[in-house]
Amino acid sequence: MLYTVKEVSELSGVTIKALHHYHKIGLLLPAEISEAGYRLYGTAELERLQHILFYREMDFPLEEIKVLMEETLERRGMLLQQEKLLMDRADRLKAILKTLRTSLTRTEEGRRMEPQDLFKGFESEEEWKDALAEQNQHLKERYDVDLLESEPVDVPSMNEQAREAAAFMAGMANALKMGIKHDDARVRDSIRDHLRFMNEQGHSFTAADFADQTKFFLSDDFHLRMLEGQQTGLAYYLHAAAEAYAHLT
Repeated sequence: MLYTVKEVSELSGVTIKALHHYHKIGLLLPAEISEAGYRLYGTAELERLQHILFYREMDFPLEEIKVLMEETLERRGMLLQQEKLLMDRADRLKAILKTLRTSLTRTEEGRRMEPQDLFKGFESEEEWKDALAEQNQHLKERYDVDLLESEPVDVPSMNEQAREAAAFMAGMANALKMGIKHDDARVRDSIRDHLRFMNEQGHSFTAADFADQTKFFLSDDFHLRMLEGQQTGLAYYLHAAAEAYAHLT
């Protein structure tokens, strides 16, 4: 059975314009073109499109997807490869979520908190657990991730990380208010210093991890509200800055 480009678009959710572009760059060729000039796709093309969408879900650029698919022609092998990539991504996301404890604390419902209150230090493990309770409950319910389930809270380390995170976020918010571009050298230096600190604390946090974390902030209402409550547009500015920095490293 052959499908028109309109039918493939409806099946896959990929726009007709995108399918035309995939054809143009040689990424997804139709099985045949009818006498009337219509692109027609068969089962093999639908399976290839599925692979393309798996790679796109992992933010691979189209040119890289084309190379990867030329290197791995057998469908089972490609599915296994994509399964591993997705599992690695899931593991990395869990690791990124755990680093949120360095920059997040409790919010009081209906009241905007000042930046210094968002990251204040606590005197005991119980105070930190209480501070993280709302955010931790959100992560457990939505992502099945528990920040507090395994290791005890190192209170001095948490306070030090919270102070650094507060200073970093305040600096980013100030840069946004001053109209400093997200790819300015001063912003890059701030991100570099923040990542260096994170790694010194044993988090193995790369520029790509940071970009993924900021992307997560944009997609998650809880964290988006927290950042936007500190400074309107901060979540989007932070993500743009992280992406720009990751592309340079």
